[in-house]
Amino acid sequence: MNQTLQYRGYTGSIEVSIEDNLLHGKVLDFNGLISYEGTTIEELIADFHEAIDDYLEQCEANGITPQQPQAVKQ
Repeated sequence: MNQTLQYRGYTGSIEVSIEDNLLHGKVLDFNGLISYEGTTIEELIADFHEAIDDYLEQCEANGITPQQPQAVKQ
């Protein structure tokens, strides 16, 4: 089973909060914090995509080169 999400070169985690009845995650291999959440897998994926798109749009609007995901060191 795949425990991560992929979108536009970014990888996101999938976490479960039983107490809050919520799925959530954050972008991995990234120096900063981009997080997302949802109550269903579909909502989680949509919020992940929206978070990445928002980050890239904000970078473009501010003339900043978006940070690319860092390579995983083994």
